[in-house]
Amino acid sequence: MTNTEQTTVLITGGNKGLGFETARRLGELGWTVFLGSRDEGRGQAAVDKLAAGGAQVVLVPLDVTSDESVADAVRLVRKHTDRLDVLINNAGAPGRAVHPAEATADEIHSVYDTNVYGPVRVTQAFLPLLQAADQPRVVMVSSGVGSFAVVTDPNQAVSKMHELAYTSSKAALNMITVRYAQAFPDIKFNAVTPGEVATRKFAATDMNNHTGQLTVTEGTDPFIEMATLGADGPTGTFIDRLGPVAW
Repeated sequence: MTNTEQTTVLITGGNKGLGFETARRLGELGWTVFLGSRDEGRGQAAVDKLAAGGAQVVLVPLDVTSDESVADAVRLVRKHTDRLDVLINNAGAPGRAVHPAEATADEIHSVYDTNVYGPVRVTQAFLPLLQAADQPRVVMVSSGVGSFAVVTDPNQAVSKMHELAYTSSKAALNMITVRYAQAFPDIKFNAVTPGEVATRKFAATDMNNHTGQLTVTEGTDPFIEMATLGADGPTGTFIDRLGPVAW
């Protein structure tokens, strides 16, 4: 069993990019990191790299689109701890940016399976472990493009990007975050975006072919902020590293 005094966190999609950087930063704080990775080989490589830096990390093979995989992940985490302090639903799928004229239900479903149903699967499965913690927190990794205010702003590039799947999936995730926060007042549920809405900057990741102007460290600033909230911290909010983001 993990030391019950040590803070525990599960990060989905933790083998690269924002998820890996979040794992590195929380590992440096002395947390026990359960690193979720759909690809076990890449996940192990990430764990080895973090462990070499002194972090306490446990690989959790985890495909958020699979009920069986999520159930296996719960069993594995329970072998190490009797509670989970923080869950970071980071795993995401960009889709193919299909124009609405060509977008099919199957195309949208594939994105929702990771970006919407995935966080629901994982959150629901880990609720008992979260509820066993003293101050549980759940961080939903959303996006500025999930904001109606952003998408309808003609000064934002996304307002001219004709796409259905990714943007609507993140808008749905935002609503899910608020509804969870209302239903579970003892758990802090908050949504974050790795970009800066006001400056129209975004973090450089595989999802955007590393064209973003922010580093992954800058992009994960709000992840860390919401993961390390104190007892008096907010719930049901949406922020970037500069502050609140309009829904």
